[in-house]
Amino acid sequence: MAKFSPAIVEKHIRRKHPGCPEFAIAFFVSEITKKDWNGASIGKAVGITMQNVMRHSMTDYDQMLLAGVDRDDARRRVQPKINAMIATWKKQPE
Repeated sequence: MAKFSPAIVEKHIRRKHPGCPEFAIAFFVSEITKKDWNGASIGKAVGITMQNVMRHSMTDYDQMLLAGVDRDDARRRVQPKINAMIATWKKQPE
């Protein structure tokens, strides 16, 4: 059973994603600490959560599914936008 403490999750996000906005850090910490990650590393838990949240709330992924687009195709279409957002968060803010 892998449950992560809020302090550990926040520290990881701040170290690996220094450009991540404060509101997003708080949200990710909350989401990640709710779950049992069943042996996953903290990095995997953060990565999965960031990907899922961005896919469903910051892209038109769900609308594509509702329009009948295949799940794998919809994921492929939105992945560049998700990758770009994560890349931005990995950079130190100016």
